[in-house]
This record gives sequence, C-alpha cells and structure tokens, in this order.
Amino acid sequence: MPDTYKIAIVGASSLRGKELNDALSESPFGSADFLLMDDEATLGQLESVGDEVTFIQRIEPSSFAGVDFAFFAGSQEVTRKHWHNAQKASASIIDMSYALESEPRVLVRAPWVQDETREEVNGEATESAPDLQTPAVVPAHPAAVALALLLLRAKGVAGVRSASATVLEPASEYGRASMDELHQQTVSLLSFQSLPKEMYDAQVAFNLLPSLGEAAKVHLGASEARIRRHYDLLSAGHLPEVMIQLLHAPVFHGYGISLALTLDEPVSLEHLEAALSGEHVDVVLGDSDPPSNLSSAGQDDILVRARTADGSELATRRFWVWAALDNLKLTATNALACAQELRKLRPQGKVQ
Repeated sequence: MPDTYKIAIVGASSLRGKELNDALSESPFGSADFLLMDDEATLGQLESVGDEVTFIQRIEPSSFAGVDFAFFAGSQEVTRKHWHNAQKASASIIDMSYALESEPRVLVRAPWVQDETREEVNGEATESAPDLQTPAVVPAHPAAVALALLLLRAKGVAGVRSASATVLEPASEYGRASMDELHQQTVSLLSFQSLPKEMYDAQVAFNLLPSLGEAAKVHLGASEARIRRHYDLLSAGHLPEVMIQLLHAPVFHGYGISLALTLDEPVSLEHLEAALSGEHVDVVLGDSDPPSNLSSAGQDDILVRARTADGSELATRRFWVWAALDNLKLTATNALACAQELRKLRPQGKVQ
C-alpha cells in the first residue's frame, strides 16, 4: 500500500474489536495509524496495536477527521449514534455490528464468496459491488459465509437437489456479557445457586435451545433471520436454496454447522472432499481428529469433515457435512476483505 492510512476501530474493547485489532496488525493495513474508540466504560484502557501500545479514546463528533476507514465493532447503539459523523468525514465504513444493514445503499459483502461466484458464471457480475455512493458495507454473518462457500463448491460437483443446515451458535457471538452469563450460570448450577438470566432469560448452561426467554437481550429469531437473509444476498440467485435452523449451544466460542446435502447425481466422497477443499476451507480427513469449536479457535479457515449419509464407501447422492469455525476470526478477516474492496475506491488513500 503506497500510503499510510488512518483507521478507526469503534468498539475497540469488544470481542470483535479486539479480534479485528489483531487481524489488522497482521494485514497489509498493519502500518496504518490506528485510533481506538469506545464508550465511557473503557476510556483510557491501554491496548496494543501491532508493536505499539495506545489507549482507548472517547468518541467525539470530530474523532473521525482524517480517518480513511472506520470499523464499527461495538454495539448497534454506538454504531447508529456515530456512523453519520464517520460518513461526513468521508471515511469508508465497515459495520461489524449489523446496525446499518437496512440502511439505503448499504451492502452486505463477503468478497471471497462473491469472487468465487463470479468465476462460476464466467466473470459476470452477480451482485452490486461497492462504489463511491455506498455509505457502508456490512461483512456478512460468518455462518452465512460458511454455508455459501460450502454450497457453492458442492454445486460444482453436481447440482444440489436439497440442503438443510442446523447452526450451533456460541455465546461469543453476542459479546462479553453473554459469555460472562454463560460462565456464571455454569458455576451457579454446579454450586446449586440461582441462575443469572439478565442476557438470556433462560438456562443456557448445559442446555441447547431454539429460542430464549421473552425478556432476553439476545434474540435467536433475529439472528437466524440474519443468517438466512445474508445467505440470500450472497447467493444473488446463483447458490442452492438451504433451510436453516439456529440453536444456541452451551459453548463460549466457535460455531458448529451440520449440513445435510442431497445432490442431483451420485458422486464419491473423495470427489466431494476435493471440491469442498480450497481457499478458506480446510477439509479434515477421516484419520484425523474431527473439527470442533475448540480445534477451530484461532484458525483462519473453516474446518470441514464430510461423510456419506449411510456410512458406505459407495458413490451416493446424500452426504453429511460438519463444519466448525471461529466466528470472531472469520468476521474480522471478512471485514478486512471488505476494506480491501473499499480501498480500491480511495485513490492515494483518499476519496477524490
């Protein structure tokens, strides 16, 4: 990169913000000047950015002056409150909080998926790409990205007749408060104490749930709808339809996805494994430990294992695909890919 960019991370103390900070430090943006911003609770907190140490600043209307890229990695409320100031400063906005996905002209993006889809249709544009009129981009939900990559590649083996996915969601998707409550519930159950339920309004420790209590601050229905909506946007009509069910799993970090596939014609397991393997997807073969939320922690790739539905070694149309992924890592790397797209719109580091 020819110029030193100025990058703001809003919500720098959040789980997403910290993961993004680490990813930026190891990326082509690593030489940028960084501003770490957050709400009152974390002001003055020291954070490392690459080899340097800086502190978290208060968010002011003037904070975005000269900023080239503004990543919103905190709460939706903070994003809605401050994104217009970043827009007025001509910053390229990447919204990791999903607060802006319904705003006019805001795009949901996963450049890896959209680049691969374009190759499938002989280079034709399959979706709207960012331009100078794009107010912000939203990195697509990590589960939607994983499903899109897997189904795009499965489609290349043989037509996909049907697909259904059960997505197991971790507490970390909803931030530190949700992880803390899962931990507190676990400790309370083991010591026979009453359970804190401020975030979930339900027992999530040692429990799988398709929905939460009425007073929950976490809304699984909205998350499931977001995964489905983001998948449809990434598909742009070119990927197989998939049924999606979201369950909250009693784990702190990392998604698991169980994907059932029925293809149009029989193929061998080896053929499917070869098709699924590639950039951003690591196929784990049968003689290795299976993918898990633990083994995927800190991994850039989606870990995948496939098997025939009936356990036989013969060619078949029906398969199970099990995938595990680090949701914070995947969100951060997708956000960087989105920023790389937007960088192309900033000649010499600035929008002209």
